[in-house]
Amino acid sequence: MSLKPWREIARPHKDVLEGTFKQSEFAADITQVANGTATPEYQDAEKFFNRTFITEGMRLLLISVAQRLAGQGGDPVIQLQTAFGGGKTHTMLAVFHLATRKVSTDKLLGVGPLLDKAGIFELPQAQVAVIDGIKLSPSQPRKYGTVQVNTLWGELAWQLLGEEGYAMVAASDIDGTSPGKEVLTKLIAKAAPCVILIDELLAYVRQLELGQNYKGGTFDSNITFIQALTEALKAVPNAILLASLPQSELEVGGTMGQRALNSLEKYFARVETVWKPVATEEAFEIVRRRLFEYPGDRAEVEGISRQFSDFYRKHADKFPVETQSNEYFERMCHSYPIHPEVFDRLYEDWSTLDKFQRTRGVLQYMAIIIHRLWNSENRDALIMPGSIPLEDGNVRDKSIHYLSNGWEPIIEKEVDGPRSIPYDLESHNTLFGSVLAARRTTRTLFLGSAPSNSSQIVRGIDVEHILLGTIQPFQAIGIFEDVLKRLRDRMHYLYADKERFWLDTKPNLRREMESRKNNINERDELIPFLKEKVKGIFGSNHHFAGIHIFTPSIDVPDDYGTGPRLVVLPLNASYSRTEANQAFVAAMDILRHRGEQPRQKQNRLIFFAADFDVVSRLKDQGRIYLAWKSIADDITSGTLNQDLAHLNQAKRNRDGAEQTLKQLVREAYKWLIAPSESFSNGKPILNWEVVAISTTAPNVIQEIESRLKEEEWLIFEWSPIHLRNILKQWYLKNDIDEVSALKVWQDSCHYLYLPRLVNDQVFRNAINHGVASQDYFAFASGKDGDRYLGLSFGHNAISSIDTSSLLIDREAALSYLERIRPVAKPVEQSDDIVSSKPVVTEGTITKPTASDNNLEVTKKTIPAKKQFYASISVDPVKAKMDFAMIMDEVVQQFTSRLGVDVTISIEIQAKSSIGFDDGLQRSIKENCKVLKFSSAEFEED
Repeated sequence: MSLKPWREIARPHKDVLEGTFKQSEFAADITQVANGTATPEYQDAEKFFNRTFITEGMRLLLISVAQRLAGQGGDPVIQLQTAFGGGKTHTMLAVFHLATRKVSTDKLLGVGPLLDKAGIFELPQAQVAVIDGIKLSPSQPRKYGTVQVNTLWGELAWQLLGEEGYAMVAASDIDGTSPGKEVLTKLIAKAAPCVILIDELLAYVRQLELGQNYKGGTFDSNITFIQALTEALKAVPNAILLASLPQSELEVGGTMGQRALNSLEKYFARVETVWKPVATEEAFEIVRRRLFEYPGDRAEVEGISRQFSDFYRKHADKFPVETQSNEYFERMCHSYPIHPEVFDRLYEDWSTLDKFQRTRGVLQYMAIIIHRLWNSENRDALIMPGSIPLEDGNVRDKSIHYLSNGWEPIIEKEVDGPRSIPYDLESHNTLFGSVLAARRTTRTLFLGSAPSNSSQIVRGIDVEHILLGTIQPFQAIGIFEDVLKRLRDRMHYLYADKERFWLDTKPNLRREMESRKNNINERDELIPFLKEKVKGIFGSNHHFAGIHIFTPSIDVPDDYGTGPRLVVLPLNASYSRTEANQAFVAAMDILRHRGEQPRQKQNRLIFFAADFDVVSRLKDQGRIYLAWKSIADDITSGTLNQDLAHLNQAKRNRDGAEQTLKQLVREAYKWLIAPSESFSNGKPILNWEVVAISTTAPNVIQEIESRLKEEEWLIFEWSPIHLRNILKQWYLKNDIDEVSALKVWQDSCHYLYLPRLVNDQVFRNAINHGVASQDYFAFASGKDGDRYLGLSFGHNAISSIDTSSLLIDREAALSYLERIRPVAKPVEQSDDIVSSKPVVTEGTITKPTASDNNLEVTKKTIPAKKQFYASISVDPVKAKMDFAMIMDEVVQQFTSRLGVDVTISIEIQAKSSIGFDDGLQRSIKENCKVLKFSSAEFEED
């Protein structure tokens, strides 16, 4: 679903469309209208009311004026005191046209209902006097034919009754003294019904220096005149005075201006009613009425506004609370085609600027914007803060006209335009560019923060209002949130404090950061730092014998180890599916060599590489973090002289950069690389097998081991059938029936075409499970001639593997057992003894049976043997294995029986032709003491 653009619903006035309006035309001039020289939109009463929105304040004021002129009550004196540009002069013009109308009231849009409300069926025309404090000068009299007018009261009398009126105050006008209340009452009564409009009165009075006498009178005489005038108006029931007094300090002026204002307010306060013509909400309609000839069909306007309102409610957590109410929907309807956020920022933020006039300033500013958007065929649904085309020279000049110096280069570089950062972001990211996300965001930031200053307690605009000023329905909010983060990381004049952002003419610390970032030495600073960050992603609980990060080949051990070794390749050896892979080159060097020596245990290495597409971002982020860290450290130590705000910015950016860095490390290191070999025409071919691990897994090392297990690149459990297949394929063939078990294990560590086992325990477990039955292979602890020692076949009896251990082909083991099976021989029985003896077959160890304890005595009793002695010399190299066999096959025979006490003594003799050194002697004695040897001595001979 799409939104209909505002240009297809509303139509601006012709002068706005064509750009023929003059900025001065938005400044109503009461004197020009009184003289008949104003532009038609102000001079013509009918056109004026057609373009004028009658606010609540103006409605009440016009009712009071009408009642006063009709002699039906009303206020005699009305003071229009509002902020700069608040609509004072415009309100006076409405009164002027109502009093002097040259057409019937039914042709004045909005006037008829007012008169009906006042109960007035026929409104008399009135004489109007316009006193403009800016046009008049205390030192320069005005000439009207032969009459010279010097003072305000002379000007008033002349405008009301001409020469007749002037004659009533002529003496006072010549002397510069105020006429009395009675004279003024007679003058006003004779001119009634009449309206006196005094605009910019303060501008006139503040020119009168104390103690100085001017053609226009003294300060005191003018203040006295105002006092007398207000009192006189109370006595004339069909006469009214409207006077404008400023509210802003800019209009008041200096000390004299403030003194004059205080005096004027004192006398006006006795009789006046203060009207505030324009409320903020009403300004919507004022601007729309003046700028748009046709604001759009009501149904279409409500339809667009409803889509915006529903969008805000659907994403309530992303937008300000006020957008959730039906009142905000009504505001959008009333301000269409301009978004209420534009008015809020102009009236709440920009109106605080001394030079910015509330109504007039908004009119001037929006007229330029609408003209530019119309000509550029803008397709936005509403004119939003993000729509303001600050790249346009006229719009930019009008924007910075109200601001302090220094904003123009900031707008060009960081807010809008073909050379700006937002434009660059959109050019390189189609997702941003498709909705102008970066420029709309910076325009909104400018409108919402440019009027702020460092003295404000809370500066800038929050994220909710930034999104409010940029996003239209059916657009992805995440795009704008992402672009805001990108802008924060690149812009030099953008500040951020928690969730608030603002632009300033003072650069932030980003330029300092970028300078430091570019000076970071990659070899000496960046790589060692990133090495530590990469190291931090691995835990300590794993099956690897070692994890070697950015380690040269000479420092990667070439051993069997307690597990394989994970080699983390450096950043310049990254992996890419499309680019030439430096990862394979670096891995090959470590795989084949240990320094300058050839590597033997090649099948104990697995490689872990970074992603080529992430490496540059990771390095850049590492530099950013180091730069921010150094800035924060220097500000804290006083080396860098900055304020607390900059320190907070540095710390916040440092912490943010660190968090991003952690994420990038995880994103970068994702490729597991395992070398393997296959054979073609009898020649081995090296293969690199690559798989990506999850970058979001909570435990990296567990994820690595899981993928290695899943891909069967690392064997954690090995079935004996697989071991038998390996034996058949590579060892037990061509009439070879046996192979060294230790060689098979070591070969699996050497050769890439063999399975890669986690450790030797996996190998032993496979053997144990295999010899538990007679289905796979047999195991022998050694061989003496053609006899197998410690044969295990059909029962689990393997304890260790050494150089003598053998794995025997299944068929060969069965044949061997058949060959050594004992042959039954006839037993000759004597007349005296019938006995049964165990049969010892050569090459086997035979265990006694139950019948051995039940020898039947017939003719002669044999004394029982109650003690056993034995001694044996063992090979010191094989002592551990031999002692284990002695324990299993001899000692265990005794200890398994009740009532048998076994004593074992170990005698160790060692001789050296050159003698034992002191270190060895000390070590042996300490160990023997710990092992509780009964005696342990070294002798000279």
